[in-house]
Amino acid sequence: MIYELSEINEIVKSLFEGWEETLIYSCLQKVMGKILVTDKENPESACAFVGCFEFFAGVPDEELVKNKPDGYIIMVPQNKEWEKLIEKSFPSAKKFMRYAIRKDTVFDKAHLESLVALLPSGYTIKEIDSGLYDQCLLNPATVDFVSTFSCKDDYLEKGRGVVILRDGKIVAGASSYTRYKEGIEIEVDTDPAERKKNLATVACAKLILNCLKENLYPSWDAHNLISVHLAEKLGYKFSHEYCAYEVASEQKTH
Repeated sequence: MIYELSEINEIVKSLFEGWEETLIYSCLQKVMGKILVTDKENPESACAFVGCFEFFAGVPDEELVKNKPDGYIIMVPQNKEWEKLIEKSFPSAKKFMRYAIRKDTVFDKAHLESLVALLPSGYTIKEIDSGLYDQCLLNPATVDFVSTFSCKDDYLEKGRGVVILRDGKIVAGASSYTRYKEGIEIEVDTDPAERKKNLATVACAKLILNCLKENLYPSWDAHNLISVHLAEKLGYKFSHEYCAYEVASEQKTH
């Protein structure tokens, strides 16, 4: 049987010890997401679930792996044993590499300001407010800027984000995919028709500067090498690659 923990004890924390992933922090800190176990009293295995991500730690547990939510999901195994279990449980899962970015970046604010100045004429950049939150939900390219949060009020309280508009329409942006106590995890996207105009760079630089003003750390984890290169342009440093699995990828909306 699967249980969602209402309180996170030291046993569970120890299962994820050393795993520098802010989505896991969000779950362990009870800011957002869930910690799932099969034994509430003395768990040997756990799953941190938030957004479309599941992180599996501890002793491999088939029941936890097969407890997949509906729709597209990215499963991240702690080790080779979890990898084998995911592959056994979901033979059609697509294995791929993600790229971890260091969590100790010291940002050059002057450099970031120079990147914000690259905003082309005819475009405006704004922080996500109530109206822009609603607009984000209308487009698959922007829905993940806000959709991981439980509701609009939750996002407006905990989330941080900026969007770039042209003629009143959102064409790019950067926002908090998730929030943890010390910072956010950045989600960035650009309308395909508006790419190669530095819009993603501008939006990310602005969001990072906003976070620094609040003493929030703007964490970055890359889905592909394009994301790694953008991160490095902003001042981040690559850490290492790790494997993950796309499950039900045919249900991916964007």
